[in-house]
Formats: sequence, structure tokens, C-alpha cells
Amino acid sequence: MSKPTFRERSRYWFDNTMSRGTVALIGWLALISLGLILLVTLLSLWLTPRDAAKNSGFLGVLWMSLMRTLSPGKIASDSGSTPFIALMFVASMGGLFIVSALVGVLSNGLKSKFEQLRKGKSRIIETGHIVILGWSEQVFTIAAELVQAHASDNGSVISILADKDKLDMEDDIRRHVPDTGRTKLVCRTGRPTEPADLDLMNLDSARSVVVLSPQGDDPDAHVIKTLLALAKRAGDHPPVVAAIARTANMAAARLAGGPDVLLVDSDDTASRLIVQSSRQSGMSVVCMDLLNFDDGEIYLRSDPDLTGMTYGQALPAYQTATVIGLRGPGGVLLNPPADTMITAEDEVIVIAHDDSLIHLADGMPEALEESIVSAEHVRPGPERTLVLNWNGRGRQVVRYLDGYVSPGSVLDIASDHPDATVPFEGLVNLTVNAKECETTDRYALESLGLGVYQHVIVLSDDRYPTEHADTRTLMTLLQLRDMQATLGERYSIVSEMHDENNRSLAEVTEADDIVISDTVIGLLLAQLAENKHLAEVFGYLFDSRGSEIYPRPACRYVRTGEPVSFASVIESARRRGETAIGYRLAERVNEAPHFGVVLNPDKSRPLRLGEGDSVIVLAER
Repeated sequence: MSKPTFRERSRYWFDNTMSRGTVALIGWLALISLGLILLVTLLSLWLTPRDAAKNSGFLGVLWMSLMRTLSPGKIASDSGSTPFIALMFVASMGGLFIVSALVGVLSNGLKSKFEQLRKGKSRIIETGHIVILGWSEQVFTIAAELVQAHASDNGSVISILADKDKLDMEDDIRRHVPDTGRTKLVCRTGRPTEPADLDLMNLDSARSVVVLSPQGDDPDAHVIKTLLALAKRAGDHPPVVAAIARTANMAAARLAGGPDVLLVDSDDTASRLIVQSSRQSGMSVVCMDLLNFDDGEIYLRSDPDLTGMTYGQALPAYQTATVIGLRGPGGVLLNPPADTMITAEDEVIVIAHDDSLIHLADGMPEALEESIVSAEHVRPGPERTLVLNWNGRGRQVVRYLDGYVSPGSVLDIASDHPDATVPFEGLVNLTVNAKECETTDRYALESLGLGVYQHVIVLSDDRYPTEHADTRTLMTLLQLRDMQATLGERYSIVSEMHDENNRSLAEVTEADDIVISDTVIGLLLAQLAENKHLAEVFGYLFDSRGSEIYPRPACRYVRTGEPVSFASVIESARRRGETAIGYRLAERVNEAPHFGVVLNPDKSRPLRLGEGDSVIVLAER
């Protein structure tokens, strides 16, 4: 092969310099401009020495040439010989082409730099901040809850990294979370799976990290890849909380993130909540009240004054906080036996409106014996449940429901979803039947004979986008409500939705409970980002083993229609091996945002419970 020529070498060198981008182009144009100015100056000294002398020699002519290239209009005021004017004209024409190109390149370079800064590519220098990786509808729930949690803190920061335009993220957050109080939100554009983009978030100084499941196909793959990137990065590793959409991917996520990562199984949590809500109306409202930072929150507190007491004795110990369990070396126990001794190593689990309100009462509030009613809880017999629509978590819903119902119970699935007809194996208490049905059609619903069912569960159809699926759910709920009013039938209706904004639209349907699955997962992630130890508490709460939340008729605990104190309710529940945490008023079940639920009431303030009201307890089935 022949050796490259001088021309080829020069061309290759020039191409390499130009490939360096705007800086190289600016350098070449500046060099050409300088050459033009020097050339005009030297020619003026050589061809027109008198004119050069009149204009202060070399430096004066050099200045004139520079000014003509930068401002070609100055040639109109020049005087001198024809060759001198011609040379100044050459400098002006060069300025029009070469220097103007230089100014244009400088302008474009600065514009590109500003565009890069606008997209958020600078490194965050905050400390003690909470980092959110990824983007989904849950980001608004998490941001709003964290803003609420840090409402009284100065300098709190939430930083978000997502493969989305920075300005679009900021606009979306402002629209959904208009008031961020004292909390600063910082958005950065980048891919959470790229180590270089993760470095922008200053993770070494972060308080905690939340990894979201992105919208689109196979979201868990993105979460697992992000967990791998976090695990492999050098430096300090803050606590990580991640949401996994499908239960089957939990093992891979644990392996990718390591033992210290807290994983939230979205499918499993939503399925359990749907089943529990179908059994006890108001369950989802209670859980959302416990999960958000607006009212009652769950705290872990070490209190030496309670050491040596039994759990039953400690139940009324706080005036404005409600004891619900213990956390010791062996783990979390909600509603343990009343004779369980509290040791110095135990933390008391309480519900309170704020941690500053957790203090022992001056004196134990008295429970009035004449207000307490003794009535045993009666386990229901075989039941009939109807599931309308179907989705990927439907099979989990059926299996969890099988663990709650009595032997001989029947579950009918009415849907035109192709997966709804796949047979079930290993069920103990349920007999499952599948029926073809278009659930938004009134006549198809009437043909099901809904009057024979005690419970109806309306799932969100995963064949449609979330907004369309919610719309179809609303249509089904409206049909069910009209059928109840027309036929005089009564059965509980629990519905699953995705968008919290659709809940207000669904209130007209008067459904017994509406589970906003995405909102519940977002609230849970926000809680765990604030306190990783709450993972044990909520894991126990959503588990079918052990004690769970049940709204039960108030008439089984205290005399209805008469003024009673909540201390009397607590004592009545304690005698039944239960822990009372609040109550629900029937007349307010359709009033947002709490739908009649009151958690952690003042123990000495009198209240009047009616026949349709409920006491909310932690209890075994």
C-alpha cells in the first residue's frame, strides 16, 4: 500500500481537529480572522505607507483592520488613497463572511451549552436528600407525601433522575404537587441504569433511594437493571427501596439489589388489599390513612416507662397515640397477647398524628364497665363471591381469598378475558367457576343473578390502558349501583382502580370500597423511604397470617347511641384479644378524604357510635 501524501496527511489532520466540535471550529475561524487582519495590515504598510503613517503606523492600521472586520459599516467614514480604501474594504468583506461565521458559531455553541444546562446535567451537591430513580404516575404520590412529611423541616430536598426532559418533569410535578412548602425538588435528565448518570445524584450523601417501576412493557427489567447499577457503583450505599410489578421477578430483584434493598411486591400487596377490602368494607381507606403523612402515622418508639408492663396494660398509656404492637429482637408483633411483657429491648409500635404528640398520659383514662358489651365474633359460613373483569393479579386474588373464606364457598369469575378461564389447582375452601361476560353490558350483568352473591369484586382489565380500564370500571360500577337500586339487592362492592383522580368520579357509584393500587404502592414507598424499619410493620399488616385490620360492628363492643369514651372501646376489644385503633361512621362513608374513618381518637373525648358504625380493630380471623 502506498504511503499517504502530504495532502492526505493534512486533510486527515484537519478532519481530526474539526471532529472535536464547536471548540475546534471556533479556533479555526478565529485563526483565519486573525490571518486576514494581519494580511490587510501588512499590505497597508507596504502599499500605502503614507496612509499607514497618518493612522499611527502598524498598531493603528491593525486596530483599523480589526474594527472593519467586526463592524463593516465603519468603512463609510474612511479616507485616504484608493489602495488603502480598497484594503479596508477587503477587511470589511472578510468580516462579513469569516468573522460573522465566528460570531454565529459562538452563539450556537453558547446556545447548546445553555440547552445542556437546561436539561439538567450538572451534579447535585445536596446532602441528606431523597433520590427517586425512574418515572411513573407514582412519583407524584411519593413527592406529595415526602413534602408533607418534611413540612416543618428546612432544607429538605427530593431529587429525581429519569429519562425524561427536565422541564417536562418540573411542569408535571408543579401541576400535581402545586405546593412543595419548604421542600426543594431537583430534577435531572438521565438513565438510572447508567453509572455516569447515577453520579449526578450524589448518592454517597443521599438519605435514601426510591426505585420506581417505569411505565411501558416489562418494567421490572428496568428496575432490576437499576438495582444492579446501584449495587456495582463505588462509594457509600444509602438505603434503597424498589417497587417490583410482578411477584415472579422478586427473586431476581433480591439477587440484583442484595440483602439490604427493601422490595415492595406491587402485585402481592394490591392483591392482599383487594381481598381484605372485599371481606371488610373500608379496609383500603384505613390502610391509606395509615400510609399517608396527613393524619395517623405509624411510629416506633422506645419508652422506658412502659418496661415491665404487659401489652394489655400499655394499650391506654398514651393520651394522643394508639399502641398497636411491639418490635423486639425477634421481630414485629401486631396485637400480641395481652399478657406479653414489654422489655427494655422492645420498641412500642404506635399510631400518632405526629411524633411530638407521643407522650404518656397523666393518668390512665378509665373504661366504664356499663358501656362495654360482651359479644363473640361469629365467623361467617360459606359465601358466594363474584369477580368481574380479570388481570394478571387475578389468580393471586383468588388464592388469597381461598385463605379467608369458609369451606364450601363459591367464587364465580365473569369476564371475556382469555386468562380468566384457566383452571385453578390447590384451592382448599373455594370452588371456582368461570363465565363469559361483557362486564359493561347491563343485560349481561343482569343475567348473572347478582342477588345470590354476598361480595362483588371489580378488577381492572389489563388489556386496556390504565385510563380506559378505569373508565370501563366506572361503567361497571354505575350499572351495579343502578341494579341494586332497581332490584333492591344488597351485596358489597369492592373495585380496583389505577388513578386516584378517578376516585372522586367513582363516589357517585357508592361502592363499599375502592382500592387505588398505584396510590397504595406509592404511599408505601414513601413510608419506607422515610423509615426502613416500617417494612416489617407493613409486611405483617398485609400478611394473612397473624392479626389484620378489621372494621367490625360497634354494637359488639360498646352500647350504641350512648356517649362512650374510646378508652372503653379499647378495653372491650382487649377482652376479646383485639386492639382497637379507631372507628368508622356510617353516615360519612361517602365523604372524602377519610370516608368516615377516624384513627387514633382521643381516649377521653366522648363519642357516640350508632348501629351502622364500626370499630376498627387489629384481630385474628
